[in-house]
Amino acid sequence: MNEKMIMKRRISAYDFAIHETELFLDTHPRDQKALHMLREYRRRRQEEVAKYEARFGKYIVTTDDVPANDCWEWIDSPWPWERQV
Repeated sequence: MNEKMIMKRRISAYDFAIHETELFLDTHPRDQKALHMLREYRRRRQEEVAKYEARFGKYIVTTDDVPANDCWEWIDSPWPWERQV
């Protein structure tokens, strides 16, 4: 497995953990440990996405990955075949 796939899997694991923790919080909204875990998973995901983007360009899989601007920015990034790896 190459580095790009490893990084995507790591981000995907954080996505899963975030989703499951959010589901738990639906029924346990005041659970401080779960709230702390959710913040930590989100922080770690942001770090992994930043590492991925530094190496491979924009990472967009979910709407959470789209910046809240007036336009769809990822199209302005270099296309995969335009990047030098």
